[in-house]
Amino acid sequence: MTEVQWRLPHGPRSAGRARALLRAQLTEWKIDGEVADNAELLLAELMSNAVRHARRPAGREIGVRIARYDGRLRVEVADANHSRPLPQKAAADDEQGRGLSIVQALAHRWGCCPRRHGIGKAVWAELLLPLAQPK
Repeated sequence: MTEVQWRLPHGPRSAGRARALLRAQLTEWKIDGEVADNAELLLAELMSNAVRHARRPAGREIGVRIARYDGRLRVEVADANHSRPLPQKAAADDEQGRGLSIVQALAHRWGCCPRRHGIGKAVWAELLLPLAQPK
């Protein structure tokens, strides 16, 4: 398994920073195309939820972990909120509430687990890597 982790401030600018870090890492790992695009969208949705719902002051940072293993790419975001996320049914005119439905649609599988260190939880999503991707 190969992985990277970042800790970002709890704030709206961190989502863009996380996406930039992800793009750079995926370039280094030679992961591109649809997998890279979907990974970026998954990370954007998970970061948005973390920024919106994580507690402060305990939630001053949001953890991001990207891992490549067994033909999968895992995107994980940890925050200081214990509540397990549930996909919602958004009405056509709702401006929010579609994030986890998007995660559910794009990911090979996704879930939630206790945060590795500290208060809260981590929400993760996995994508399958094409067979030609190096391990």
